[in-house]
Amino acid sequence: MTSTEVRLPVAKVRVPVRTRAGELRAIKIVWQRELIRFSSDRLRMLTSLTQPFLFLFVLGSGLSRLTQASTGGLSLRTFLYPGILAMAVMFTAMFSAASIVWDREFGFLREMLVAPVRRSSIVIGKCLGGATVATFQGILVIAIGGLAGVPYNATIIFSVFGIQLLLAFTITTFGVMMAARVKQMQSFMALTQMLVMPLFFLSGAMFPVSHLPAWLTVLNRIDPLTYAVDPIRRVVFNHLDISPAVRTSLDPGVTWGGWHVPTLLEVAIVAIMGLIMLGVAIAEFSKTE
Repeated sequence: MTSTEVRLPVAKVRVPVRTRAGELRAIKIVWQRELIRFSSDRLRMLTSLTQPFLFLFVLGSGLSRLTQASTGGLSLRTFLYPGILAMAVMFTAMFSAASIVWDREFGFLREMLVAPVRRSSIVIGKCLGGATVATFQGILVIAIGGLAGVPYNATIIFSVFGIQLLLAFTITTFGVMMAARVKQMQSFMALTQMLVMPLFFLSGAMFPVSHLPAWLTVLNRIDPLTYAVDPIRRVVFNHLDISPAVRTSLDPGVTWGGWHVPTLLEVAIVAIMGLIMLGVAIAEFSKTE
């Protein structure tokens, strides 16, 4: 080394130590980002209510005269309401998960994944954020329940709120799990249409789940959304003034080989599926990027 050379100090890189508080803060930040993104998009908030209104007040009102005899005088809107509520939550949760694909295309996801926090914290924050957004959408549908003939009862409101909150989390984890490997938004939207619509129509949202053809019964019982729509419908029908015959016809409940599945077990199935898909999503994000 000559006398003119100057040795410069080497800057040390310090990586913060992972702590529980840091992981919780990462979860909170990702969760807040989802809320900010949703609240700033008023058009999305408005358009996401279009489908529930169309199904409830256009389809439900239009078909009511055709189905009056088979529903025992009960409005078709009231029968459809539990399924439409689940649909609103499901679509909003899936679109929240779709933002992962956008973040990947624009490079923001890579910046998140290189942060000195566990990737599981990012996934959990994302799932909680999407579930919160979908729950808010569900609350709006709960608020218009009176227009569909659903009484404003504290038991109905809190029970339905709890079930749709759990459904929102489960569907968001499902969407995040799919988005973990999808590189383009077009592919994700095509995959969503291929999976979400069959899940909705097979769940019993549009028809009673008894006396179905054997093949349709099997598909209905393996549809995860079935175990969210059925308890919501059961809660609603418990507070309607209808005859036992109409109740049996329109709300027969889900059965396994003749055994009537209890409501708590149905809710537990939704919760377990959500936790399983959350674990798969975390594993997928640990391998990707």
